[in-house]
Amino acid sequence: MPRGRSVKKNLKTKGGPSLYNATTTILFRNVRPFIVILFLSCFAYNAFAQQISSKEAAQSELFYAKTDQKLFWLSSGRNVKMANAWLREIESAPLLGLDVDRAQIGIIRKAIQKRWTLDKTHKILIDRKLTGLSLDFLKKLHHGEVEFDYDELSHPNDTLYINQLLKAKPGEPASLTLATLDCKDPDYRVLKDYLRDSVRPTDTLNYKRVVLAMNYRRFLTANHGPEYIIVNIPAAEAEYYRDDILLIKMRTVVGKKSTPTPTMASHITSIITFPYWNVPFTIGVNEILPKAQKDENYLEQKNFDIVDEQGNVVEESELNLKDYTSKNFPYYFRQSTGEANDLGVIKFNIQNPFSIFLHSTSSKGSFAKEVRFLSHGCIRLEKPLILADALLMGKIDLEELKKGEKDTESKTLPLPVKVPVFIIYNPIKVESGKITFLPDVYGLMKQGG
Repeated sequence: MPRGRSVKKNLKTKGGPSLYNATTTILFRNVRPFIVILFLSCFAYNAFAQQISSKEAAQSELFYAKTDQKLFWLSSGRNVKMANAWLREIESAPLLGLDVDRAQIGIIRKAIQKRWTLDKTHKILIDRKLTGLSLDFLKKLHHGEVEFDYDELSHPNDTLYINQLLKAKPGEPASLTLATLDCKDPDYRVLKDYLRDSVRPTDTLNYKRVVLAMNYRRFLTANHGPEYIIVNIPAAEAEYYRDDILLIKMRTVVGKKSTPTPTMASHITSIITFPYWNVPFTIGVNEILPKAQKDENYLEQKNFDIVDEQGNVVEESELNLKDYTSKNFPYYFRQSTGEANDLGVIKFNIQNPFSIFLHSTSSKGSFAKEVRFLSHGCIRLEKPLILADALLMGKIDLEELKKGEKDTESKTLPLPVKVPVFIIYNPIKVESGKITFLPDVYGLMKQGG
């Protein structure tokens, strides 16, 4: 008989309960709280240890280096009360259109309640995790949560958030610190009130739309310079601001659904007058080549040259274009300068990896249309010369541009300072305190989730 069974048998008493069962029940009752607390501590430690990123750890290190102590929230009873107040504020983040990890908040709150049972290592871990959550909350509140296809302007000021958190005092409402970093933009305020007063919790689609619009306003406010340009894709409009005053507003033509305009936070670095249009290869072989094969005068009428990979002109007369398809065409098309050029007479260079830019156009009639999602991704401007004049402070020959003569020499004009340009997908327009929901032209906003 196994040894364990013999022990259990020997502990039995005649006609009574098992002394083994009674003993183990009493023992379990005594040790259960300890086991639960130990399990909670280990679970919290393991969960947080896996979730703390290198950046989060670096932020915490900087924060605690400034406090010159290992514990902040758990350093005193007054600070514990402050910790609970901040947890309540972070938990209400969805009312501000911000994501929140309720599971982490719950673990931190339980750990704080059982703090006297935690060893020093676990206390430090919980303290730092709450610091990380608070700093992340402040950053999102101030800087917004927006993902661009290309972003070179996003520079969250981590030191700012650390200093604001350090200024928080026990007994002082956390809302005072939050108000310092919350966006002051008037359109943001309209959206914030609308989210609170007019969006039902079950209306997930409109919640997403309003939240995205709020986050764009946060991002723009935190990252724009003295002058900047906003292109909103769903509105098919562009705006130029100087010192936060709207100086120029115009219609645009943006990418169609099959060739969408990417979102970007970048800079305009220079302006090219009378630009050549180096036609992207896919456009060349799929659109221009078939037209040239049908009409032998098409390339001459549209002022296109055929060029090799080095940019050398290849005479059309030396080629039989009908021998080529999109799979074997070895050349490119380049459109010469002039008003008839598809880029018009002016191009605004934007730093980005997609070959996307702002430009004028020879097809001005498209601006009269209400639906202006027509391009291959680049952005055509209704008032390009007015914008160029503003960016170059009048140092541009507008009369030469207005003439738009064919084969005029192309020039590159660097801007005095590079100007931020934000190409956004904002599904809401705010005008005079009123909200208008815009069509989701690219089908990016989904119900639920």
